[in-house]
Amino acid sequence: MIDLATKYLGLVLKNPIVASAGPLCDSMDHIRRLEDHGIAAVVLPSLFEEQLTLESETLDADLFRGSESFAESLGYFPDLTTYNLGPDGYLELIRTAKASVSIPVIGSLNGTSTGGWIRYAREMEQAGADAIELNLYSIVTDPELTAGHIERAYVELVREVKQSVRIPLAVKVSHFFSAPANMAKQLDGAGADALVLFNRFYQPDLDLELLEVVPSLTLSRSEELLLRLHWVAIIFGRVGADLAITGGVHSAQDVLKAVMAGARVTMMTSALLRNGIEHLGVVLRDLLSWMEEHEYESIRQMCGSMSQRNVPNPAAFQRPNYVRVLSSYSLPRNL
Repeated sequence: MIDLATKYLGLVLKNPIVASAGPLCDSMDHIRRLEDHGIAAVVLPSLFEEQLTLESETLDADLFRGSESFAESLGYFPDLTTYNLGPDGYLELIRTAKASVSIPVIGSLNGTSTGGWIRYAREMEQAGADAIELNLYSIVTDPELTAGHIERAYVELVREVKQSVRIPLAVKVSHFFSAPANMAKQLDGAGADALVLFNRFYQPDLDLELLEVVPSLTLSRSEELLLRLHWVAIIFGRVGADLAITGGVHSAQDVLKAVMAGARVTMMTSALLRNGIEHLGVVLRDLLSWMEEHEYESIRQMCGSMSQRNVPNPAAFQRPNYVRVLSSYSLPRNL
């Protein structure tokens, strides 16, 4: 019998598909349906740093997003007092979920500074969360801030949060680092139990008629998986932390590629929003079918099998691939 089980954050999961932080994990009705259709774990929607700031009515002096250099920036935030149930409601959702489902429930914190994070990381733990995902999402616009300053602040934040709780800590990061492999090593050294690659950044659009900057949100596509595969394959085996892929996971083929690159789990949301929670059953059936056809006995057997350290040509993940791709393109004859 094919074994889909994997281990992530010290938790034994029945398969490698986890519901990432998003609207499908914001209510018990959704969480129960996700479990019924085969999800292995859920990451609750993030508590935002700005929510904790509103509750505590203090601003951490170490904020480095850069947007605070503009006086009007804080006024751009929507009303966060009721978003995501609020901090107290969030803790109650953790308690209710833990009492109602058998799958692991992972809390999520989104921000860039210490602020109220330490307190809420502890309260999430006390509420029963099996782990915490720390979502480092920042848009640094201050030209005086160096990459080194930002990286050090991230690493120190991870170290402080990790030291404040006993449950596992995953860190969700961006690919906007000059040296992602080195950053992964630093976060691993700071105590991260898992690294989630990569955060999706939502760039605003410009409304030409109203002359306004407007929010823009698009669901992910499978094409976005390539960037994640590239860096997970490079980082696999170089850090002790588990690796997870989020962004671009839509099909069984996407899951298989992610696992072979080195991911312990794959995070899925956009595919479920687009196709419905029932899509989980399709992905799991296709996953089993492919593994049976190709004579794989377990997910663990294939994990990292196509990482940089295990493929015959490791240079495929480096500069030679760039040169090869560019030189391989042929112009259409009708141009």
